[in-house]
Amino acid sequence: MSEPSVSRGAIGVIGRSVEIAPALRSGFLTTFALAAVGAGARVAVPILLQLAIDNGVSGGQVRVDYVVRLALVGIFLVVVTSSCQRAAVVRLGLRSEAALYELRVRLFSHIHRLSLADHNEEKRGALVSRVTSDIETLQQFFSWGALAFLLDGTLMVVVAAVMVAYDWMLSAVAILIAMPLAFVLRTVQRRLVSAWSETREVNAELIGAVGEMASGAETLHAYEVSSLPVRHVASLLRKRTRKYVRASVIGAFLFPSGELFSVLCVSGVMAVAVARGPAAGLTSGAVVGFIFLTYRFLEPVAEFTEVFDQTQSAVASLRRVVGVLDTPVGPPEHPEPERIPDGPLDVVVRNVTFAYRSRSAGSENETVLHDVNLSIPAGQLVAVVGRTGSGKTTLGRLVARFADPVAGQVLVGGVDLTRVGNDDLRNRLMVVPQEPFLFDDTVLHNLRYSRPTASEEECAEALDGLGLLDWVSGLPDGLRTRVGQRGSALSAGERQLVALGRAAISAPDILVLDEATSSVDALTEVRISRALERLSRGRTTIAIAHRLSTAARADRVVVMEAGRIVEDGSHEVLLAAGGLYCAMYGAWMAATSTESGQ
Repeated sequence: MSEPSVSRGAIGVIGRSVEIAPALRSGFLTTFALAAVGAGARVAVPILLQLAIDNGVSGGQVRVDYVVRLALVGIFLVVVTSSCQRAAVVRLGLRSEAALYELRVRLFSHIHRLSLADHNEEKRGALVSRVTSDIETLQQFFSWGALAFLLDGTLMVVVAAVMVAYDWMLSAVAILIAMPLAFVLRTVQRRLVSAWSETREVNAELIGAVGEMASGAETLHAYEVSSLPVRHVASLLRKRTRKYVRASVIGAFLFPSGELFSVLCVSGVMAVAVARGPAAGLTSGAVVGFIFLTYRFLEPVAEFTEVFDQTQSAVASLRRVVGVLDTPVGPPEHPEPERIPDGPLDVVVRNVTFAYRSRSAGSENETVLHDVNLSIPAGQLVAVVGRTGSGKTTLGRLVARFADPVAGQVLVGGVDLTRVGNDDLRNRLMVVPQEPFLFDDTVLHNLRYSRPTASEEECAEALDGLGLLDWVSGLPDGLRTRVGQRGSALSAGERQLVALGRAAISAPDILVLDEATSSVDALTEVRISRALERLSRGRTTIAIAHRLSTAARADRVVVMEAGRIVEDGSHEVLLAAGGLYCAMYGAWMAATSTESGQ
């Protein structure tokens, strides 16, 4: 993810989060003012105590009426200031929830706008943890830690001002003794930042591993190797425990440090007050009141130490959230997008070179396409074939603009894709992936992902146009049949049929088909092939052909090898040429004949 966000300090991360979620700063001055008034009652008690000692006790006699009046004043101040404090807490809670809502929505939206390279580079479980675990940590902090900082921080400021008004020398003694505490907290803070960052990283890795186990449960059972990922998860759990223990041990230094400095401050104030004596003008009530103020001043420090480790955990989570939000979306949309012209569209790939981002630090990016040139007239069906790793799928991804070339251009209707608006491109170009993803809902719901406004009748018409209406009618509930998680209630071929129907509903001008018929039965393969033929009719189509029967039906065949186009022509011409395609086709026919014989 974004390196600047990772290296940015705590203040910088908080400042960036305020930019992202303005609700954090909305009305903050009013909230702070209410908290300051709320701190007044706690400051008023030592002052009232001083007045009671100095003026309420005279010659061994207690002026009961005077002390009662002070008590009533104290009760009134407590009620008023407590109401202000409650209002500050409510305002902080509302602003915090509004800010977290903004962060969640922006984060979820941003993750889905990241490039495929970023998704491939970052484990999906880690991305999920940003929206769930990291935001949950922030929510826990705002429900307690942020509240403590607001109320206790305000109390310290107000108490410090009153202490200076009492006696500047005693205030200086208290502050000087307490100053080393800031150094101690700062030193421990740096260690805590590192410790909690490591903890969050391990936690994200653990979530990713558990998610991977759940997704691959069928494979694990098939090979009876569930013990391997279990051991891996157990190893991560041990690692997570060690990181948490380390962070907790570092945080454990904070509380006793606060208590120690509290005792030293009060002792120092007492010693100086006694040494100065009555000549300094300090009455007995003033000394007692000042000692109470000293306790009030240092009292929040103890609570600060309790929330400090939580604060560091929250900052670590916030840094990770901001890191995702600061990662540029990809491919980026042009600030002044150009519209794709109406009508049939051609595709031109001009001098394109592409390299996937390297996942390992220090290693070079792997170039998978080398100076590729390809021109596809409007309405032509082109089959792209080649061995595994030849670059054919990458070429399809570039045409769909799932990524941008390192060099060269991809043009649709004469317009460079880097200048086309994302919405305009998705309305005119549709991708049918090799392994279509279906959501745990009905067939109808999954069909509508390409055009959410499509009616049930329009969806049925689109399927009828592909010759699939009899198939969907044979499902238990027709279009209302639930497909299960990831489409598990349907076969692989049926999931492909839903994906083809999804493409037909959007009525695109360009199709990029990553064919997947190798793992389906013969009847379903025939159904898919016919649907593909109808879907591609009259449309500019790039078919990533894994079975060469598709290539045989195409208007043109493009053969790729090692990231380059090595042959280009019709099926008949390439067979007659006796080159790579002829060898591939011969091997495929031999394998098909063997399978048929068995």
